[in-house]
Amino acid sequence: MAAMTMAVLQNHNPTFHVKPFSSPKRKASHLSSSFLTPIHNQRFFSSRSLIFNRSTQKWRNYFMFLAAKPVVKDRTLSFQGNDLLTGLHENVVVTPLKDTCGLFLGATSTENKSRHVFKLGVIQDLRLLCLFRFKLWWMIPRVGTSGSDVPVETQMLLVEVRPEGSSVDASGDSGSYVLFLPVLDGEFRSSLQGNSANELEFCVESGDPAIVTSKSLKAVFVNYGDNPFDLVNESMKIIEKQSSTFALRESKQMPGMLDWFGWCTWDAFYQDVNAQGIKDGLKSLFQGGTPARFLIIDDGWQDTTNEFQKEGEEFVDGTQFGGRLVSLEENSKFRRGNEDKSDAPTCLKSFVSDIKSSFGLKYVYVWHALLGYWGGLVPDAEGTKKYSPQLRYPVQSPGNLANKRDLAMDSMEKYGIGTLDPATVTQFYDHLHKYLVSQGVDGVKVDVQNILETIAAGLGGRVSLTRQFQQALESSIAANFEDNSIICCMGQSTDTIYNSKRSAITRASDDYYPKNPTTQTLHIAAVSFNSIFLGEVFVPDWDMFYSLHDAAEFHAVARAVGGCGVYVSDKPGHHDFNVLKKLVLPDGSVLRAKYPGRPSRDCLFTDPVMDGKSLLKIWNLNKCTGVIGIFNCQGAGSWPCIEHTVQQDVPSEITGHVSPADIEYFKEVSGKFWTGDSSVFSFNTGSLSRLSMEESMNITLGMLQCDIYTVSPIKVYNKRIEFAAIGLMNMYNSGGAVESVDIFGESSGCKIQIKGRGSGNFGAYSSVKPKSCKLNSEDKDFKFREEDKLLDMVIPSTTSHWDLVIAY
Repeated sequence: MAAMTMAVLQNHNPTFHVKPFSSPKRKASHLSSSFLTPIHNQRFFSSRSLIFNRSTQKWRNYFMFLAAKPVVKDRTLSFQGNDLLTGLHENVVVTPLKDTCGLFLGATSTENKSRHVFKLGVIQDLRLLCLFRFKLWWMIPRVGTSGSDVPVETQMLLVEVRPEGSSVDASGDSGSYVLFLPVLDGEFRSSLQGNSANELEFCVESGDPAIVTSKSLKAVFVNYGDNPFDLVNESMKIIEKQSSTFALRESKQMPGMLDWFGWCTWDAFYQDVNAQGIKDGLKSLFQGGTPARFLIIDDGWQDTTNEFQKEGEEFVDGTQFGGRLVSLEENSKFRRGNEDKSDAPTCLKSFVSDIKSSFGLKYVYVWHALLGYWGGLVPDAEGTKKYSPQLRYPVQSPGNLANKRDLAMDSMEKYGIGTLDPATVTQFYDHLHKYLVSQGVDGVKVDVQNILETIAAGLGGRVSLTRQFQQALESSIAANFEDNSIICCMGQSTDTIYNSKRSAITRASDDYYPKNPTTQTLHIAAVSFNSIFLGEVFVPDWDMFYSLHDAAEFHAVARAVGGCGVYVSDKPGHHDFNVLKKLVLPDGSVLRAKYPGRPSRDCLFTDPVMDGKSLLKIWNLNKCTGVIGIFNCQGAGSWPCIEHTVQQDVPSEITGHVSPADIEYFKEVSGKFWTGDSSVFSFNTGSLSRLSMEESMNITLGMLQCDIYTVSPIKVYNKRIEFAAIGLMNMYNSGGAVESVDIFGESSGCKIQIKGRGSGNFGAYSSVKPKSCKLNSEDKDFKFREEDKLLDMVIPSTTSHWDLVIAY
């Protein structure tokens, strides 16, 4: 018979080992308590125990845990009667946390090693959602039902649990979830994976052969809850408190560029970016009526050299990642020498000043890699030798090598990286950023962040090295830039995530590939699922896109619901202003939603890319409304790292449903006077429907088609008027234009005041036709559609902010 051994301390969290019980007096080797209580085949997590209180020298009753606490019996870990892990291995260590449903899983070994893979137990016949690193840099989702479906390098695992015999309800909600989050345990970073026996395993590794251990007791945090989004948020709060190494998004300063339309030079020019090209691109966007207020000068502006690309020789793909930084200054495309008669500006400072004054730019960011450039620093250059760079050759962990290889990583392994001395990293970032500030630059996009885990041998290990660089980087941003002005990129490893105290934005996707038609749907699905996890620490960045492209509207609608910054990478003169003007207001601002856009609850355990039947719904909130984007991602592309990539018999159209209940936290906008019903406005059709939270309506979409719905709570005013503001119906995120809705007026009448911004067609649901409408105190004509109660009025293009008063 299996049993448990547990220690309980008055002021400490208990820890127990899963192992056969042989004697009541036997001690577990890693327990810190002297109170060792053998528990024979009982559900001790929910039991009442007698605990000796040393301060009073008395025994007292002590409720160890609430009913929702985890239970271990017969080597099975359960939550509220739902078996989660069976056949727990003998070396597994479980550490419950006081006053929560959470616990840590760990394990012990007889060997000291820098990398361990520990088996936990069997997980099967449950719906699973995994977020795993399919490349060194990037995560994607995968769904499954058993441990064998959990990929190597999984960084978040969400499990749906339900009592035996129960079924998923009509909304797709089972009501209970368990979350696994592999974390940083001392100098070791953990990840999850499964094996062919459906066992869930965790891997811990230091990244340095000299840093070894025989145990990792708090490698994986596990928590239980009824709402998956609350569960992730609450779990991350617990981990934040436990670790003190990172901060949640909600506590961070948001860079101002998030609320303005931007343009990035990458897909417009790639590394051939130049001053005149930037001016041409800014000019064409300005003249088209969607001025960029935010610019990223991407890779191609720095002073670099590349010994692997010889002039006159044929270009070899991958050699571009062998380039190294020569100095901290700009290259000759942005600086003209004394004898130079080129068209280059005199210096970066004069160029930045020129484009800001000419095109009304508010923010100019520039790109640099975490180690300066892809290949680091030139070891013996005059401008870099003070940072003592040494050539190091990256070594990837077996976990990375088990998934998809990456050209950039393969190239850096081949050519090496000029790695600055960690002792000089603070000085390096401070010098670089001080120089950029002196040139009028407002912020940076810092790329290639995960590279540190591959060069950590002899430098303290991956966790410590990442923390050292991250602290130096964030300190330099705080000291030199005024607006927390950093976008992180290629940093989706938990080494970086759990060491991010200030950085507020990170890329949540692989690159946008405009020439690859198979990746467009994957991009949208990956970001939305990744945002479940990344969105707790950062504002997920959805990357750039082309506005003139077959998938342009698909990407644009995703940005509208994503709560992210909005920026394109169009070539100069190659724009679709019909798309852009649905995202960008005439002043260059955007209607950004409130939260990171995430899949609706009924989409969490479906595959919107490859199951051939599921649509993807992404929800968000504005100040006064909800918003849902719905996408058909099926049939266009296949997820990497799976055996079967060819989809058979994907229907040309797929039907799904949309409901106000798809939007989480809707009570934040419903407030008082809510009838329980909502107006649901379809951007595509212009139709307006009234739905309760229990109701839904069908939608049918073809491949790469999408729609976006504004969901506004219908409220009762003056006991007789039912009203819901929709916002600017010409914008994808219509409700993002509405900033407040209030009621005032005389006892004989009712006046509703709506404040907002932008121009176009303002719409609202109104149960009766108004007597009059005023726009900024002036009478305004309006239309009223009796059949669906749509109130429609035009806000002139000359109006940036408005105050509407609708009288009844």
